[in-house]
Amino acid sequence: MNAPTRVPAKGQPFDLNRRGFLAVAGGAGLGLMIGLRATPAGAAAGPVRFNPFVKVAPDGAVTVIVKHLDKGQGVATGLATIVAEEMDADWATIRTEFAPANPELYANLAFKAQGTGGSTSIANSWDQYRTAAATARAALVKAAADEWKVPVGEIKVESGVISHPSGKKGSFGQFADKAGAAPEPVAAPQAPQFKDPKDYRLIGKEGVHRVDNDAKTDGTAIYTQDLKFPGMLVAVVAHPPKFGAKPKSFDDAETKKVKGVERVVQIPTGVAVLAKSTWAAIKGRNALKVEWDETGAETRGSEAMLAACREAVAKPGVATATNAGDAEGALKGAAKVIEADFAFPYLAHAAMEPLNACVELKDGAVKITTGAQFQSIDLAVASQVAGVPMDKVTIDTVWAGGSFGRRAVPNSDYIAEAITIAKASGLTTPIKLVWTREDDMKGGYYRPMYAHKVKAAIGPDGMPVAWHHRIAGQSIMTGTAMEAMLVKDGVDDTSVEGASNLAYAVPNLKVELTTIKTGVPVLWWRSVGHTHTAHAVESVIDELAYAAGKDPVEYRLALLKDKPRHTAALKLAAEKADWKGPQSLGKGKGRGVAVHESFASYVAQIVDVSIQGDGSVKVDRVVAAIDCGLVVNPDVVRSQIEGGVGYGLGAALRNAITLADGEVEQGNFDSYEPLRITDMPKVEVHMVPSGEKPTGVGEPGVPPLAPALANAIFAATGKRVRDLPLGDQKFTSA
Repeated sequence: MNAPTRVPAKGQPFDLNRRGFLAVAGGAGLGLMIGLRATPAGAAAGPVRFNPFVKVAPDGAVTVIVKHLDKGQGVATGLATIVAEEMDADWATIRTEFAPANPELYANLAFKAQGTGGSTSIANSWDQYRTAAATARAALVKAAADEWKVPVGEIKVESGVISHPSGKKGSFGQFADKAGAAPEPVAAPQAPQFKDPKDYRLIGKEGVHRVDNDAKTDGTAIYTQDLKFPGMLVAVVAHPPKFGAKPKSFDDAETKKVKGVERVVQIPTGVAVLAKSTWAAIKGRNALKVEWDETGAETRGSEAMLAACREAVAKPGVATATNAGDAEGALKGAAKVIEADFAFPYLAHAAMEPLNACVELKDGAVKITTGAQFQSIDLAVASQVAGVPMDKVTIDTVWAGGSFGRRAVPNSDYIAEAITIAKASGLTTPIKLVWTREDDMKGGYYRPMYAHKVKAAIGPDGMPVAWHHRIAGQSIMTGTAMEAMLVKDGVDDTSVEGASNLAYAVPNLKVELTTIKTGVPVLWWRSVGHTHTAHAVESVIDELAYAAGKDPVEYRLALLKDKPRHTAALKLAAEKADWKGPQSLGKGKGRGVAVHESFASYVAQIVDVSIQGDGSVKVDRVVAAIDCGLVVNPDVVRSQIEGGVGYGLGAALRNAITLADGEVEQGNFDSYEPLRITDMPKVEVHMVPSGEKPTGVGEPGVPPLAPALANAIFAATGKRVRDLPLGDQKFTSA
């Protein structure tokens, strides 16, 4: 992989004060500087950088600077596709590099900071990268036209070749130097003309080869775990067994006997062992004896914590998220009332690559190399922890083996820990912090535990007249820098999203929240609050449909008549699944449906299950339909929805983090068992044709899976599944 680039200092080609600034797509963050050279005058010929996102090499190769972390979701391919399409570049010549940490140039426009999350990568980059590519293309065309002394309008570009009807032609590389040599100051051009979608050759087309396929196949893709620098030491940390505990004292006599161990240092989060190899560090930690101060530790078990959540939803909520009409009054006079309780456990992110980061503290500066997901926060935390100005912190981003939110932490916990170790060691050599699988699994920052209580009622016509929804669980945002933006009047929006903005037409709606405090650190998890609210909402809607004697799909469509995008996804899924009712597959089989909006995308799923002879549930087939606006890469969308189905299914079937006396009981994939290939159903993914701008696909495939599965189980057995995971429950065919 190419080494990440760094942004020049002020006074160099990226000086925002003296270069032309293009903000055609809205907001200063969309600015694109044109005519910027990648190499100073007099240097050897090299790639010409047209703006912060595109550069062209003398051989015609186009490099796309990827401002988002690619952790397997395919964003590098997506952004490269956008650029290649608008430039009319040859896909075979496309290269990618991760952007350096520079929030001024590479901010995520969805939240005005450099970072990846919320399924925003393509959505926030769509206009920005099209503008970057179209501007670069226009400069190349003008350079060719000037050299050939022909009108710009007569120039044609195809697959990286610029040509004229006279027979003149040349590659991007032949004109890159001239195109990038515009005199200063550079005037901001008008908004570029984008391609008509009917002329797309790459966007929306099948078979576009992912930019990371080859490197991830032949092993040349670099992850943090692959990093090896001269003199580098590997650090592992003995963390306390209970959250909130701290090291009191330690005995490292046996640790120092382990060959390869160089140092042992105490830090606020534990005791770190530094060694010449990962294995030596682990062996050294195994020999370490630590006494823990558990004065401020969380000592409850998960059962007690869940009981507190259940007790909370049995009473009025502390805060009100939504209050439309008179839900409580309407419930009293309703024809029929459904009451349902739900429980959701802590969940680990369980990414394939555990947390890790390489840091180097030297000459008053900090260099970090890692799969960085939220560079703006990482920069600020590194600056504070290391005690250096922020402009003395650099972050080189490399590929990450999954994250599901875990690498985007409001306090940059693992990066702060790596820097703390480096400071405590007093060394200036690179130090790579490695969390083992057990460290990662027991290290906290889980999807919060939640309890729900829903009372919903239907009128004489069978349609909903009231919905009263109580939720209790931990707040992700409270205590973070994002609290002011996302916690209002005691309501953390991530706790109630998907319920407080109920898509269904219910005239009387009340949603209440009680925020529970525990010592267990929590964090967003793939699809955040929608992981639990979708299950509660779609399960209750299904119960209402049955109570009304109506088909679950038709019932939803009637309630969504003013929601065209929900409707389109649901109709497409039903059509492709050949829906004929929840019990149309025969005895011992069932079909369930759910439709949910999250991250501005709309996903409907129909799940087919069969009850096995031993009473277990087998998921046979999942038919999914998504409306995510214009599809940039169909294969990436398909992969993300398939992955979301698998991720959601694992959580629905058996995943849970549990605590006993404050200690996490799961440590590896033997006790937190991931979905096996034998559990994976046939998955069909269909995309709603759309001319809307692209929206998220990384997370929206998760929320509908659990409720569709639960509804299918009910259709097959007559038993409602409300608490997750299913665990070892056994069922009998209806």
